[in-house]
Amino acid sequence: MPAMTAVDADTRAGAGVPAEAVGPLVRGVGVLRRLAEAGGTLSPSALERATGLARSTVDRITATLARMGYVRLDGRDVVLTPGVLELGNAFLAALRLPALLGARADALADELDESVSLAVADRDGVRFIHQATRRRALSVSFRIGDLLPAERTAPGALFATEWTERDWARWRTRRAEDPRDTAFPAVPPRPEPAPGTAHATADAVDAAFADRVRAARRDGWALDDQLIEPGLVAVSAPVRDPRTGRVACVASVVSHTSRHPAAELPATLLPRLRTAVEAMEADLRTAPPPEPGPAPAGLATWTTASKQELGRDFVESLARGLTVLTAFGEGRPALSLTDVARATGLSRATARRALLTHEHLGLVTAAHEDRAFTLTPRVLDLGFPPLSRTTLPRLAQPHLRALADRVREPAALAVLTADGTEVQYTAGAATSGVLTVRIPVGARLPAAATSLGRVLLADADGPLSPELTQVRAQGYALADEELESGLRSVAVPVRDRTGRAVAAVNVATHAARRTLEDCVQRLLPALRATADDIQRDLHQVSRFTKVPTT
Repeated sequence: MPAMTAVDADTRAGAGVPAEAVGPLVRGVGVLRRLAEAGGTLSPSALERATGLARSTVDRITATLARMGYVRLDGRDVVLTPGVLELGNAFLAALRLPALLGARADALADELDESVSLAVADRDGVRFIHQATRRRALSVSFRIGDLLPAERTAPGALFATEWTERDWARWRTRRAEDPRDTAFPAVPPRPEPAPGTAHATADAVDAAFADRVRAARRDGWALDDQLIEPGLVAVSAPVRDPRTGRVACVASVVSHTSRHPAAELPATLLPRLRTAVEAMEADLRTAPPPEPGPAPAGLATWTTASKQELGRDFVESLARGLTVLTAFGEGRPALSLTDVARATGLSRATARRALLTHEHLGLVTAAHEDRAFTLTPRVLDLGFPPLSRTTLPRLAQPHLRALADRVREPAALAVLTADGTEVQYTAGAATSGVLTVRIPVGARLPAAATSLGRVLLADADGPLSPELTQVRAQGYALADEELESGLRSVAVPVRDRTGRAVAAVNVATHAARRTLEDCVQRLLPALRATADDIQRDLHQVSRFTKVPTT
């Protein structure tokens, strides 16, 4: 069994499960959390052990999640897919802070050549909502959605300056129950104390945190001097909400002791961090009210149809409960029960039970005065961290495999090199034929002689040759025995959220097996469907994270 998470601890410490809670929804959320804690992949038997659920229950839950596009069943494994990020994206969109402040954090990272993060409070923990990471061999950053104990971070000391007595009491309870921080998989657990010293060690840790909170209140900034692990240092400053004056989030510059000793951070990095924070606060003051994005539509109808098609293998109450979370989003940070029911198409009774269940699980909270519900940072527990650092080749690989199996021809993904003269293969799926195309990942070929290169060159700015103009107009490119005798291929672009072609996918074949007409009529439709699938995943992941193309 994995360690009990902070969410589990809160749930068990509070009142029992409400009478109106939706049991399948509780169990389904538990499955998503366990998958996320395991890095995104577990076998059904491992899920059975991790959750304590019966195998038949695990199978029904994973079949439902697969139908929703949140997991895929890959051989013997259950694998989180980018579709599950719509839950975390709903929270981040409703929060608005990544969209409003992310560019400032990225610019600061570029200026300092250090990693920069934004974090929000999550009860007595710290949750990351934005990362600007430097691509070095020695990388220093956390994943978006990672939860850390407040006392082991610089942001935690700043958030704790606003804690109430109830907050401190909850923190003390958690520390007493989990002194080694085993409920926080994003950080190394604390070492076992020497025999007979456990209480003294815990008291010293708690006293040190209280001292750092007092210093943060006095100075207006905080320092992490290897609190998480040796070598890791950070300096943090609060970004305050202009309406309330409270800490909206904390910006941090993260480095390691070989680049910046902790004692030097206040002099070397803090002044520029404070300047960036002032600009962030100005952005919050001048930001126009958000335009509400489109609410989800037809969810109740879809779940009903899925239940009719799949029967008992589809847990309708789980699907409906999770869709409630997608009712929130940009311009929809706080919703009444009526708002949620209207957005999802669910009855008020169904929406109410789902919201009560999510409130019990810590995924939503309700204002006591008007019972307006809002998402909490804990929604990011549902699969966001393991998927927040994926790459385009990883996103594309399962789709390429499915395409190759479908058409019985090899498929590949490639990007254009910086000088625009070559394409570099970044992912591929081979077939088992004796005569087949085998181009290894990492190989480079002349762009002008390949269908992949032509599709990407046709998307470039500036004047195009007549051939590339035609490729742009028709949306695909053919290469007929130009690179090698007998080699024939067709390619289409993969576009990012702005519509720019960032990669291309192709299917290659031997000229004796397929005519050019056959490539267009039989291969191209399947290829376009695959590109659409890759794009859908890319757009979901890249909404609040950067997705490297290689």
